[in-house]
Amino acid sequence: MSHRTLPTLYPIQYQDLVVRALIEDLGRGGDLTSDATVPSDLVGTARLVARERGIASGTEVAMAVFHTLDQRVVRVSSADDGTAVRAGSELLCVDGPVRSILAAERTALNFLGRLCGIATLTGRFVAAVAGHGADIVCTRKTTPGLRTLEKYAVRCGGGANHRFGLDDAVLIKDNHLVAAGGVAAAVGGARGVAGHTVKVELEVDTLEQLDEALALGVDAVLLDNMSLEELRRAVEMVAGRAVTEASGGVTLDNVAEIAATGVDLISVGALTHSARSLDVSLELELG
Repeated sequence: MSHRTLPTLYPIQYQDLVVRALIEDLGRGGDLTSDATVPSDLVGTARLVARERGIASGTEVAMAVFHTLDQRVVRVSSADDGTAVRAGSELLCVDGPVRSILAAERTALNFLGRLCGIATLTGRFVAAVAGHGADIVCTRKTTPGLRTLEKYAVRCGGGANHRFGLDDAVLIKDNHLVAAGGVAAAVGGARGVAGHTVKVELEVDTLEQLDEALALGVDAVLLDNMSLEELRRAVEMVAGRAVTEASGGVTLDNVAEIAATGVDLISVGALTHSARSLDVSLELELG
């Protein structure tokens, strides 16, 4: 299990996604191939297996795919989300009618592979900054409709979540500054609208902007595309008065150097927009 506590993933948060994904695959005619080739009374066991090393995520969602299509498909066992798995490890095992198992197979694997892939990539970034004290956080660069699941997968990999949506927190970026007429106007407007529980973060591109932001008492600063030396100087300037977040151009090759500057957070859009799905497969055994 990752060091980070996983949030509760309630079925209401993904059930509609599961239904829509099944409808997308089954269309109007259902699974023509399985209906034509598999006896209606045949039952069996299906093992969903990782074909490479990674981190488990989304086993409950995959189970929901099978159970939503046919309630006679039941869980035998499953890996805990957030656990490391090896090639050949079983992620989920189900029993039930073979026709239903095969009809749900691709949808279940799509969800499982996608979420395991995000968790696995996140785990690599987290391991790369171990010992530096910086948290790896995701962004809103998520697949439309899948944000809740993808941000959950980041947590499975040991990362943390940035805001889920525009209503979580105020994040004033460069275009907001253009529209508002500058840093002071933007921050002042945000303070006048946001409630006392809403944090205000400001994106800064220069140390001069950072100095202005600190004078206005923002809660966090997003240090956008700064050099390593600029990041070190920014951390010294902040001196604990605000949360520091490094962003822009972060890769597995440079994330440790960024963490070593002393920033609190490192946001990585690639966790969700560029993660490769983990290679997972379904192995069928007849009862």
